Amino acid sequence: MRDLHDVQKMLEKVGIPGRDAYDLPDSPRRFPDGAHYRMEISGVERPQVLEALIDEMNKRNVPIHRLISTVMGSTLLDEAELRDFAQMAAEAKVEVIITPGPRSGWDVGRQLVTPEGGLSGLRYRGSDQLSFVIAEYLRCIDLGFRGFLCIDEGLLWLVNRLKETGDIPEDVVFKVSIYAGHASAAGGKVLQMLGASTFNPLGDLSLPQLASIRQAIDIPLDLHIYLSDSFGGFNRFYEGAEMARVCAPCYFKIEPGTALAAGAGAWYKPWTSPDFLAWQAREKVKYAQIIHELIQATHPHLKLSELGPADLAVPKP
Repeated sequence: MRDLHDVQKMLEKVGIPGRDAYDLPDSPRRFPDGAHYRMEISGVERPQVLEALIDEMNKRNVPIHRLISTVMGSTLLDEAELRDFAQMAAEAKVEVIITPGPRSGWDVGRQLVTPEGGLSGLRYRGSDQLSFVIAEYLRCIDLGFRGFLCIDEGLLWLVNRLKETGDIPEDVVFKVSIYAGHASAAGGKVLQMLGASTFNPLGDLSLPQLASIRQAIDIPLDLHIYLSDSFGGFNRFYEGAEMARVCAPCYFKIEPGTALAAGAGAWYKPWTSPDFLAWQAREKVKYAQIIHELIQATHPHLKLSELGPADLAVPKP
């Protein structure tokens, strides 16, 4: 029988930590501006929600760097709405990650909604679906957006090949969603190799597990510090300082609620009141302020990016 220590050494030979990083080492990596952490707010579904978020950000003087937007599907906003969205975000200097419309949850195939079939994961089904989502990416690119959500490794490979052919602009970035389900250094390595700009590991990983992922990859980690009841309903505000220290560069994802995009009570549905989402956007900006204050109280040397660093995929309307 092989000794476990021998197996751990095998992993280390190919660039994967042999164990989770229980010593919680400082991350040597940073954002291009030298910062350790940034703030990300999800569920910015419509222009009026973005307007409320920008107003609250200015009132509280706390920078928000990235918005996960149109989770209900960008196909449900018309071009005038998308143009307004891109223009407001550009003026506010915030990155927008657009969530495309056609995806497996909208398909006529229903394996995904069964208890066992859902374990197969969210993947695009057939070439038609791949062409649908690429068409929606291009629709939004033509309106000025430069950041997009991706939940499928095959699609991630494809869009980065299309960047090489010049069919997708080189400055477009692709963030991999929590729904892709990756939770290890090996998974992070695969996503980085396929061209991910950042990736969102599972939200309930321990600090040693997160630190082991950081040791293997260079791209930013997108870390849920507050996540909906449908995912377990956890709040990691007091872990924020350690998360930033061992995982830098990282985005803190602020995404509370009953449920997000699926199931009963999901907030990111087209029939959810924009007024409700606008109020929630203001609350999430407040949470960003609290998280920053808690981090500074524990590790004041950790740096939050200023508003609008140059490397963000800010829309270009």
